[in-house]
Amino acid sequence: MTAKPGTNPSALSAQARSANGPQEILLAEPRGFCAGVDRAIEIVERALTKFGAPIYVRHEIVHNTYVVNELKAKGAIFIEELADVPPGATLIFSAHGVSKAVQHEAVQRGFQIFDATCPLVTKVHVEVAKLHKEGYEFIMIGHKGHPEVEGTMGQLASGIHLVEDVADVARITPGQTRKLAVVTQTTLSVDDAAEISAAVKARFPQVREPKQQDICYATQNRQDAVKVMSPQVDVLIVVGSPTSSNSNRLRELAAKLGTEAYMVDDASELQESWFEGKLKVGLTAGASAPELLVNQVIDRIKALGAVSVRKMPGIEETVKFPLPKGLKLDAQGQQLEMGDSQLHQAL
Repeated sequence: MTAKPGTNPSALSAQARSANGPQEILLAEPRGFCAGVDRAIEIVERALTKFGAPIYVRHEIVHNTYVVNELKAKGAIFIEELADVPPGATLIFSAHGVSKAVQHEAVQRGFQIFDATCPLVTKVHVEVAKLHKEGYEFIMIGHKGHPEVEGTMGQLASGIHLVEDVADVARITPGQTRKLAVVTQTTLSVDDAAEISAAVKARFPQVREPKQQDICYATQNRQDAVKVMSPQVDVLIVVGSPTSSNSNRLRELAAKLGTEAYMVDDASELQESWFEGKLKVGLTAGASAPELLVNQVIDRIKALGAVSVRKMPGIEETVKFPLPKGLKLDAQGQQLEMGDSQLHQAL
């Protein structure tokens, strides 16, 4: 395109880009941090305030690069092996939970321990322990190698069988089928988990299913929002780290619904070519991605031409989880510990 005399070429280029690029950003609701992630980060920050650096955390506290790097800068040290933690140190278990073996080793090594396991993951652990005492074996629907799956399967020495897809259901060989129960990783695709669960039920009709589904409210709410948003946009961006299971499921869900979708750790990963000819951009974030990163993505898409941001209607999440005991902050701290009911309102 040739600029007319007296016209600013850069302004003309911006106009041309705007005409062929994004015009509107639709924000999913809900998106970003869930109650379990809020709680886990708060536990690390309070421990740093009360006990000082370093604070050791087994595995990433939540699966988000920005959050982990921010906590590292404040004095958190993330480890995988408890042998890397010095005697007498303060240790925090990540939001994903840990096995009984890790719990036992941490106690044996004499660490001061705070458990940041999401209460909804703990609920699954409690159910496994309860039914195991009643003689049940388990089929766990989840992704091999994910720390939550390792933590849940590690609640038992044996008798828990992992299935990742429908094909796996035909291959498992429980020791007995009279007492068999299903448990699920909390951050799976709701639809995929339902399909696998149906296959389990078809092969083992007497299988016991959870009274309430194991997939957490935040995972379901974010997936439901993507289902509503996807048909209304030309491209969908998910803010989340590659290690985040629930973030990956959001991108996969949009793609299955026929919407071009990309996942980015932050705004620097956005590519201009993704937005060519795409007038409406959908934007959401996984449950471990902070709103700061969402706002940076919005600014970057605006720089590519978007002129409006519209929040879609959705569920307002009000869930709050109490913190573990022992994290009181004194008068010199920024916040005094209070009763659970007050704490729920304040955090």
